[in-house]
Amino acid sequence: MSTLICGSLAFDTITTFDGRFAEHILPDKVHILNISFLVPTMRREFGGCAGNIAYSLALLGGDPLILAALGEDGQSYLDRLDALRIPRTHVSQLLGSYTAQAHIITDRDNNQITSFHPGAMGRAHELPVPLDAGVTLAIIAPDGRAAMIDHAAQLAAAGIPFVFDPGQGMPMFDGADLRDFIAKASWVAVNDYEAELLVERTGWSLDHIATQVQGLVVTRGELGCRIWSDGAAPVDIPGVPARTVCDPTGCGDAFRAGLLYGLSHGWTLADCTRLGNVLGSEKIAVHGPQNHHLTLDSALRRVAEVYGTAPQAA
Repeated sequence: MSTLICGSLAFDTITTFDGRFAEHILPDKVHILNISFLVPTMRREFGGCAGNIAYSLALLGGDPLILAALGEDGQSYLDRLDALRIPRTHVSQLLGSYTAQAHIITDRDNNQITSFHPGAMGRAHELPVPLDAGVTLAIIAPDGRAAMIDHAAQLAAAGIPFVFDPGQGMPMFDGADLRDFIAKASWVAVNDYEAELLVERTGWSLDHIATQVQGLVVTRGELGCRIWSDGAAPVDIPGVPARTVCDPTGCGDAFRAGLLYGLSHGWTLADCTRLGNVLGSEKIAVHGPQNHHLTLDSALRRVAEVYGTAPQAA
């Protein structure tokens, strides 16, 4: 019983600005913006939403199956997946393209500015959903526009429940697109900024969106998340204090791995998000989106420590 993760695989170049963006970007001068940030530290990491989610889900003992496209320069990513024992059966290298590349600058307040080259990700629609792979749950994470639309339609037609996670892909879709995704999805997961965009573009309130799906999750950083589930009133799930704060890159993806693990085991949405909050707090304590380490047992102990109780491991 695999969890299909439809999304990007990317190389992340992560840099740190030892200041605050807000002190250097003048609101009344944005029409002539020309600015440069000195970034004394730089790291190259394996990233992309699909890779990040699969990494954390594998740590929990889940069964991630990635559907994604790499470019001609993607062999090192394939080697990494092999080393992690994450199947790459449905990861394809596409000739004539680079692997997707993200260039991220993080300031002192953990605000981020990112530029992104989609590369092979823009052709991910060429890869169909593997309907014969024993998939029982899926997520539509940020990917090429056509891929997100096509894969959602294929999952819905096959009756496979999925989480719609538009993330940084939100700007690619208008209100009609987003309403169609919501109609096909079983759950929607967004952060608080994306939630505002979702409301603005669909013309629907969050309460109304929640009536269209089994569950709606809005993450709120260190504050945790707000959830709507099975028609009940929204509930706030407090965040999990981090041991230290190093790098927010990939925290949302780590959270989604916890969400998917719980959903695949029939947990309540509240318990799923508690586990997700723990994974997010573990990820932010290390640099890079795929360098944290934990087990399901250690994660559940942390859930019990923070929330007083934890679901039983499968």
